[in-house]
Amino acid sequence: MVFYSLAALAALLLLATLLPLSRATYWWVRGFDFPRMQFCVIALVLALLQVAALDMSVPASGLLLGLTLGCLVVQAWWILPFTRLYPVEVRWADRGADASSIAIMTANVLTPNRNAAALLALVRRYDPDILVTLESDDWWQSQLDCLDPDYPYSLKCPLDNLYGMHLYSRLPLSSSHIEYLVESGVPSMHTLVELRSGQQVRAHFLHPAPPSPTENEHSSQRDAELIVVAKSVASADLPVIVTGDLNDVAWSETTRLFRKISGLLDPRVGRGLYNTFHAGYWFMRWPLDHLFHSADFRVQDLRRLPGFDSDHYALFSRLQYQGGAVPGQNGLDAAPGDAAWADEKLQQHDVCTGDVPRPEGSTGL
Repeated sequence: MVFYSLAALAALLLLATLLPLSRATYWWVRGFDFPRMQFCVIALVLALLQVAALDMSVPASGLLLGLTLGCLVVQAWWILPFTRLYPVEVRWADRGADASSIAIMTANVLTPNRNAAALLALVRRYDPDILVTLESDDWWQSQLDCLDPDYPYSLKCPLDNLYGMHLYSRLPLSSSHIEYLVESGVPSMHTLVELRSGQQVRAHFLHPAPPSPTENEHSSQRDAELIVVAKSVASADLPVIVTGDLNDVAWSETTRLFRKISGLLDPRVGRGLYNTFHAGYWFMRWPLDHLFHSADFRVQDLRRLPGFDSDHYALFSRLQYQGGAVPGQNGLDAAPGDAAWADEKLQQHDVCTGDVPRPEGSTGL
């Protein structure tokens, strides 16, 4: 009876490990992309139980243990790049904040959350150049507009459907657009940001809808938005930053495809998971809020900020523009078939790179 119980648990773990390897977009399949750290813990505990409860001299017991350890290895492979056991993808900047630096705070506020004071305290404490809020409605705008004197450049899109978005900036913005790339009611923001040095940076702020039983039954809408932006920035002449709540984890095949197509880097690689969701459950957290950038930045600061009663933690990043691609900063290489897979995702929703605003300006002083 013990053997069969442990075998049943191992079978479920195997199913959870193999299902996300498919390219199925059903929400319940893609949901297995998220808790890979939790699956690692489950696999480790299950392996210890098997060793303690089963006779390892019996071939079936050894096979069961090997299966469980195999699942542990597969799950750990996905998250290994987001640990300090892995080389960093983006190097630390060798000097402090200066005219070529940009600091961004990304915060999903949770629409019904009313603790705006705590978020504003974080803004005052960490002093970002840009604050982007997600899920912010008219009430949140009324609370955040006190930032206008210090953040005179802004884009505001208050919505009561959990997809409102606000952008407050100390740095000048130009060629700014609010677009609905894939779904009506799900906006994104696209703009040029001028650093204090005069260098312009192309910035895209995203919050695609997640695959879930209450949102979209498939991940295809989210995937299409990520990939169309990736293809748009791949040929950009200016430095690029893409940030927001992408409703996808850093290690998923879709986010990896985004990085391969865009050529952008992830400063979390080699540094940590930076789990930003769910703030209320320590045992069920994963990285949903992201910042990616082109190879001409180094990272000065990267941290998850204290909670402010949202279900997300805010993500704070400070980057330093280097004036050109930094040697040794390389992202993911596209594999054969990746370009075709990306095109397939766009064709599903009839979206193309021409739908993404391409703010362009001077390349700097």
